[in-house]
Amino acid sequence: MALHFSSEEFAERKQRALASLAARGLDGLLIFQQESMCYLTGYDSFGFCFFQCLYLGADGRLALITRSADLRQAEHTSIIRDIRIWTDEEGANPALQLRAMLADLGLAGSRLGIETASYGLTHANGRKVEEALAGFCGLETADGLIDRLRAVKSEAELAYVRRAGALADEALAAGLAEIGPGADEGPILAAMQGAIFAGGGDYPANEFIIGSGRDALLCRYHSGRRRLAEVDQLTLEFAGVFRHYHAALMRTVVIGRPRGEHERMHEACVEALAACEAVLRPGHMAGDVFAAHARVMDAHGMAEARLNACGYSLGAKFTPSWMDPPMFYRGNAEPLLPGMVMFLHMILMDSRTETAMTLGRTYIVTTGAPEPLSRAPLDLLRR
Repeated sequence: MALHFSSEEFAERKQRALASLAARGLDGLLIFQQESMCYLTGYDSFGFCFFQCLYLGADGRLALITRSADLRQAEHTSIIRDIRIWTDEEGANPALQLRAMLADLGLAGSRLGIETASYGLTHANGRKVEEALAGFCGLETADGLIDRLRAVKSEAELAYVRRAGALADEALAAGLAEIGPGADEGPILAAMQGAIFAGGGDYPANEFIIGSGRDALLCRYHSGRRRLAEVDQLTLEFAGVFRHYHAALMRTVVIGRPRGEHERMHEACVEALAACEAVLRPGHMAGDVFAAHARVMDAHGMAEARLNACGYSLGAKFTPSWMDPPMFYRGNAEPLLPGMVMFLHMILMDSRTETAMTLGRTYIVTTGAPEPLSRAPLDLLRR
C-alpha cells in the first residue's frame, strides 16, 4: 500500500477523533472533506469532486462509499477495508446508497455528526443527504471536528513539512535564476514547479500565483503570460509540497531600480513580519497575530494597502485551496499551539501608485520562538 505513515500513527489519530466524537455524544461521523479522509486513513484521491463519504463510528469502524473509479485508489492508498460502491447510472442518487450502507451498519436511530463545510459536498448533494437520512438518524453539524485535530502536526508530519519547506526554497532559487528584464513568466513558473517535482514533491492544492506589472497587485492566479519589462515588479506566491503537506513562500521581486514606494513598503513588511513572529507562539490567539500585523502596517501609513488577513494554517491539503484554518484575522480566538504550521504573509498592494510588495514564509509553532521553514533571506529581491 502507498501509505506515508505507520499503523501506530493512524491508530493515534483515530483515537483522538473518537475522543472528540465521545465529547460531542455522537455515534459516528459522516466525513466529506478529503483532508479528513486522508488524515484518518491515508486515502489519497481527487475523486471527492464526485460524491463520496467516509463513515467513522464511535466504535472505530470505518466504511467508505465512493465511485468504482476510486475503488482501487482507496485499496492502494488507505487503511480502509470496508469500501462500498455507489452506481453510476442515469438518475442515480448516491445519498440513498449511503443510507443503505448506514442501515447495513446498524445505524438507524443513531446520532451522527456530518461535515458540511466541504468542497466534497455540494449544496445539491447536501440536500440529497438530508432528504435521504430524514427520519433514519439524527444529523448534527460537526464542521471543524477533524480540522482541529489536523491543525497540530505529529513529528512524522513535521518531517514532511520541513521537506516541503526545503522544496519551497529550491523553487524560489530556480525561479530567481530565470527572472530578469525580458524574461517570460512561463519559464519562471516551469522552473519553480519543476524544482519541486525533481525533488520528489507534489502538485500544490492551488495554482502558483505569478503576476508582473499591474498584475503584481493580484493575490490570485489567472491565465495568460507576459514578458518582464526593463523596470518591473513580479509577485510570486507558491508552496513547496511533499506528501500533500505545504510550506508556502511569498515574495515580490523588483526588476531594475526599485522605486521609493517599493523600499518603504518592504521596510514595513519586514517590521510587520517580525512583530507577527513575536506573538506566533503558545499563549496567544490567531487574532493577536493579525493585530500585530495591522498595528505595524497602519503605523507606516499602509492601512489602505494592507489586507484584512495576514496568514493561515497549512497542512496536507487538496484542491482547490492549500489554506487551512485557523486564519489570522481580527478577533480570531483560536489558540496557537505547539505543532501548528502557519504561513505569515505581509501583503501591500497600493492601487494608487500601482506598487506591490509582499513578504511571506511558513513557520512551525514551538514552545518558544517559531521555527521558520525557509532559509531564504528577507532582503528586497532585485533582478
